[in-house]
This record gives sequence, C-alpha cells and structure tokens, in this order.
Amino acid sequence: MMPSRLLMRVVAALTLGLALAGCGEKGPPSFQGWVEADMIFVSPDEFGRVVKLTVREGDEVKPGMLLFSLDDDLQQADLNQNKATLANAKQTFDRASSLARTGSGTQMALDAAVADLRVAEARVNTSQTRLARRSGYAPIAGAVQQIYFREGETVGAQRPVLSIMPPGNMKIRFYVPEASLPGFALGDDVRMSCDGCAADLSAKIYFISTTAEYTPPVIYSLEERVKLVYLIQARPNKPGMLRVGQPITVTPIPKTVASVPKGS
Repeated sequence: MMPSRLLMRVVAALTLGLALAGCGEKGPPSFQGWVEADMIFVSPDEFGRVVKLTVREGDEVKPGMLLFSLDDDLQQADLNQNKATLANAKQTFDRASSLARTGSGTQMALDAAVADLRVAEARVNTSQTRLARRSGYAPIAGAVQQIYFREGETVGAQRPVLSIMPPGNMKIRFYVPEASLPGFALGDDVRMSCDGCAADLSAKIYFISTTAEYTPPVIYSLEERVKLVYLIQARPNKPGMLRVGQPITVTPIPKTVASVPKGS
C-alpha cells in the first residue's frame, strides 16, 4: 500500500496538473482526492491474551456491544487477595470499635482501623474495575473496519485490538492550488464523483488548511508560487456509499449571486 504522505503528494501533483490543464476550458475545475475516515480504536488497559473475539471485519456494532475478552487470571487473583485483606480490615475495625465503646481501646487504634478499612475497600474497587476492563465493548455505533489481534494472540497495553468506523467520521481529502483557494470556504458544498458511484454525491467543507504545501518540493520563490497547494477536508452527504481509500473527483458548486430587489 502506498504510504500516506506519498499518496498525499501524488494526489496533490495530480490536482495541480489537472488545474493547470483546465485553465483554458469552460466550467468549474475539478480536483482529485480520496476517502479517509477517523477510526475509533478499541484497546485494553493492560496486556493480555485474546480469549474471545465476538465480531468480524465488516460487522455493524452498537454502543455497549461486547467486542472481545482477554484472559483475566491475574486480575481475578488480585481481586481475591484484596477481598481477603478487606475481610481482615473489617474484623480489625469491628474489634477496635468494640474496644473503643467499652473504653478498653484508644481513639488512635480506632482511627488506624478506619484508615486501613478505607484503603482495603479502595483496593477491592480498583481490582473489580481492572477485572471488568478485561472485556472490550463498543464505545460507538459503526462498522468494524479492521481486526489487529485475534483469539490466542497477545496484545500489549493500549494497543488496539480492532478499529471501528462510525459513518459520521467518513471524510474526503483533496488539494487545491493557491489560485483556486478563494473559491472554497468553510461550509461550502462540493460535488463528488467516482467510478461506479451515484450521481448525487456531495460533501460539506469543514476544514481548510492555513498552511501551504509544495508538490513537488521546491525552493520557495515568487516564480514557484503556482506550485503551492492547500489541503481541504469535507464530510460526504452519503458516507455509506463510499469506501476508505477510494479515489474521488471533487468539483466546486458555483455560488449563486442573490438578486437585488427593485427600487433598492
């Protein structure tokens, strides 16, 4: 697969070439781009071995759906140990409370027992949380895009087991030359076309880079200003009809000029 930065330079170069070739043609210019998505990566807090994988690539998931489970022997043992410590702390607290009521014990001993009990309770709560997080659940609705670790494989802490692609996170990226940049603004709609796609695809611009890039790399000069390009990103109106990595052609929609009322 072509590296992302190289892909961006190739698309930018194609954009520049098409824009220059279309200078003598009528109609709005078109720009080459591609489809990307902001993935949601689901990772465990601690390393472990995947013992259950309940989804496959392409499956639709809903928030709260179980995705995978890791082995929990160590976490269960830690919980059992802390529960035993908590039981001892409760006995010590009950004995200190009884002695304090009869005047045989000291306030210092009672305070120490209370502190130990609270620490033991906190450790049990922590162990229960660690044990519960051995299972990964879908944080958002979407489609499973890729699975990185399967049953029997060991995954590291905070390494994603799988990725989810929410439909709303689909985006298109394309470059425009400096001379064409004034024709685009945040909130503008653009037309999209691709091989085998529907004819009514469009997208709304939500990001325009404030930093220019060169393609190909050149030394900055006034003569080379034509090679400046800017990245633009837009959200498609029908994300379900697109695929990540798909090449697309973007065409700006001409802005209509509002008519001036007579007599004004």
